[in-house]
Amino acid sequence: MVRSASSRVSRLVRRLIVLAAALSILPVAAQAMTMDGDKEVARMVSFGGSCSKCELSGRRLNGAHFDGADFGGASLVGSDLREARFTGANFANADLSRADLSDAHMLGANFSGANLSNARFRDTQAPGVNFVRASMANIDMRDTHAEGAVFSDANISSGQFDDAVLNGAVMVRVHAANASFRDSQMTGATMSGGNFSGASFRDTDLTAAIMTGGMFSGADFRDADLTQAQLYGTDLSRVKNLVQDQLNDACADGSTRLPAGLVARTCRGSRWSPRPPRMPVAPVAPAPPAPPAPPRY
Repeated sequence: MVRSASSRVSRLVRRLIVLAAALSILPVAAQAMTMDGDKEVARMVSFGGSCSKCELSGRRLNGAHFDGADFGGASLVGSDLREARFTGANFANADLSRADLSDAHMLGANFSGANLSNARFRDTQAPGVNFVRASMANIDMRDTHAEGAVFSDANISSGQFDDAVLNGAVMVRVHAANASFRDSQMTGATMSGGNFSGASFRDTDLTAAIMTGGMFSGADFRDADLTQAQLYGTDLSRVKNLVQDQLNDACADGSTRLPAGLVARTCRGSRWSPRPPRMPVAPVAPAPPAPPAPPRY
């Protein structure tokens, strides 16, 4: 019996040792599972300095910060740049074709001369960004906020700008054939000398837009707001769905070409000129009080 009891104690001790070893290993295993299996762990990559002509094509750089970095001439073809931040970054002449920059935030960024063809800019914040001479054919900029952005001499043909906010944007001499601006806001945008043939401006707000000297053959203006729009020297003779009510509030001149049966008012130098503010009238001074009556004795 003594030998049997001793055997049971030995087995119990061995089990306790095995259990203790298992418990010591468990936290390490759990930590490894968290590190390897948790895909929601935030990862931030920050770039600064100069990386001119770097090769970063196809890289996953979502959420990266480009703070004052110089990526001029760099190659980021097809790279994942979703939710990235571009603060004062230079991407002049860089190749970002087919790159995904959805939900990115850009402040003072320079993409002049960059290749952004077939790139994705959905829901991107890009106010005042420089896109001068950029190649942006087939770009997707739907729902993007690009107030005051400069697209001069850029190729944005077949680009998608539906529901975008482009107030004050500069699109001088752009090639925008077959681009779509449906339901977008383009108040005060400058579109002088641009080729917008076949573009869609359905339900677009073009209030006070400057559309001088542009070509709009085949463009669709159904329900577009042309209030105070400047159409001087613009060829609208072959546009679609333009009606007289839209032209009644626009400005044109003798060189403006319109579809047959439509007319526009000539208002250069007179109409829409701001009125000087009225100066406030000074209030009338109150009358002095009457002198008191002399005392009676």
